[in-house]
Amino acid sequence: MRKIAAQLFVSLDGVVEAPDQWHFPYFNEEMGAAVDATLGTADTLLLGRKTYDSFAGAWPGREEAGGEDASFAKLLGDARKIVVSRGAPEFTWRNSEPLAGPLTEAVAALKAEPAGGTVWVSGSVSVVRRLLAAGLLDRLNLLVHPIVVGKGMRLFAEGEPPIPLNLLSCTTFRTGVLNLFYGPAAEPAAATYADAKAHLPQHEA
Repeated sequence: MRKIAAQLFVSLDGVVEAPDQWHFPYFNEEMGAAVDATLGTADTLLLGRKTYDSFAGAWPGREEAGGEDASFAKLLGDARKIVVSRGAPEFTWRNSEPLAGPLTEAVAALKAEPAGGTVWVSGSVSVVRRLLAAGLLDRLNLLVHPIVVGKGMRLFAEGEPPIPLNLLSCTTFRTGVLNLFYGPAAEPAAATYADAKAHLPQHEA
């Protein structure tokens, strides 16, 4: 059975939109290793249409140019790329295919495949939201940047039901970026302030 995981760049105030406008000052070798450990090792990528179009418009050219990032571009090109789209896109990037069927049913079938590594979602916020809500995301990797962007789409939309998560690991980069990995968690037990106050330090009056 395959695992479904997602990696997102996120600001301190939860913004995930247009990371190209605020992310790059924090990209060092630690960040590069974190990205390579996920996307660079994936045999399958699950991408929303906008993210796919952005990737397809950049990475094939970088691979062909043969620059410093050509080897990473080749890894992405060689990976199977499954695209979530309402339309019928024409794919120009090799190893690309549309997701067959409704998102949750198709991803559940993808998870049930007996062979293959982790399927990684990069960007594609709407896809991540729907997979989280459906309980289909096995791991959520958030690279939290120490910057308040102040505007743009947040990862978690207002008005959605709570989604409990379990912190699996946390690493701090020299830039102050937090590399956080979360997994699914059970619903927390009900509690009130009366339960919490028992854990407060006791001071003499």
